[in-house]
Amino acid sequence: MPELSWAWYFVHFALTGSCIGLIYTVFEGDGEPILASKVGLKGKDLAKTSKPELPETMGAVCAIVYLFCMILFLPFPFYEYLVTTTSGGGNRDAAIELQEVETGRLLHRFPHDKLGDYLSAILSLQCMVLLGIGDDLFDIRWRHKLFLPAIAAIPMLMVYYVDFGVTHVVVPTPLQPYLGQLLNLGWIYYAYMAAIAIFCPNSINILAGINGVEVGQSIVIGLMIILNDYLYLTIPNHPATDSHLFSLYFILPFLGVSLALMYHNWYPAKVFVGDTYCYFAGMVFAVVGILGHFSKTLLLLFIPQIFNFLYSAPQLFRVIPCPRHRLPHFNSQTGLLEPSRAQFSRPPSYLVKLALKLLAQMRLVKLWTNAQGEPVEVSNLTILNFWLIIWGPMREDRLAMGIMGLQVVAGLVGLLVRHRLALLVFPADN
Repeated sequence: MPELSWAWYFVHFALTGSCIGLIYTVFEGDGEPILASKVGLKGKDLAKTSKPELPETMGAVCAIVYLFCMILFLPFPFYEYLVTTTSGGGNRDAAIELQEVETGRLLHRFPHDKLGDYLSAILSLQCMVLLGIGDDLFDIRWRHKLFLPAIAAIPMLMVYYVDFGVTHVVVPTPLQPYLGQLLNLGWIYYAYMAAIAIFCPNSINILAGINGVEVGQSIVIGLMIILNDYLYLTIPNHPATDSHLFSLYFILPFLGVSLALMYHNWYPAKVFVGDTYCYFAGMVFAVVGILGHFSKTLLLLFIPQIFNFLYSAPQLFRVIPCPRHRLPHFNSQTGLLEPSRAQFSRPPSYLVKLALKLLAQMRLVKLWTNAQGEPVEVSNLTILNFWLIIWGPMREDRLAMGIMGLQVVAGLVGLLVRHRLALLVFPADN
């Protein structure tokens, strides 16, 4: 792999800066976006006393600017192949010995597999953005939109099958005497990658509801991925260098547009990001994790999202009531957020009642009962409400900063597990 020049780094960081500038300048007047002012997509901010109407679906603008930048960036990762080591004019064929007469451009060394990865990633992201915009416009039900990311992931998985096709996993050292060093999972590995593509967007979408939390967690995850890439790129001639360069190509512009969107979505927010941003951000992470071949490391960076999903499961699967909005309750008298509640329309079953009382004693949920001791309300099962149960009522921005801090700690622990503790059960850190 040739050493990258400073010009290459300058081009990529210039593109990142352009993302920030384009997102910033798309806002007009006192901060009202062009999209909202022309189309009329607005929603109420329920965590404010005045319940102001804010423009929605600004994640769509963020995603479109990102896609434009990635399309414009397309020639740059392959510049050395297009100009230096392939035919195209002048004397650039001097180092290529022809074995037979050929016509057209001589792309002997062009990495078509990498181009396929790049284009399939963009296509999957475009599909996810379109599906996200459709959700924002038509409010698709959860049971229908849950599998939308799997549809968007089809181009990426198809290219993975044709180009790479590796379905083997390294077996932990204690199990190698029984299973061997490598285990071929076959179609199960593709089901696992499809599950990654489903989980990442939806996990960000359910950890939402307050100003800045969707973009904030995405920025932290993006920074952790960059740190993980850096750990590989600092090792000379590492075999995973190309994979982690591919990851940086997609994460750096994503970080740029997300930081710009964060400026307008942070408390007190001027805009809402919409479901489009959540799907778009999650699919960016799924793309780099799958095509960059570090999907297991990616899951270690999603520890808060995994906890939030498992914690929310009783409501998501309707074991206990699940209201449409589970964001924390805003107390207009104190100006603080408190755990929101789900009401029981009928008495819960004995097992559910027993489980809720046990969780309440462990301070994992907050339970409200009637005079007979029967549960009538329970705190909504999200990590945001759980944080408020543990630390008490707080202002919206403090809650968002707390979740971002948790994401930072969890990400660093995940990287420590991946690069240090994994050596206890695997022979080497690849």
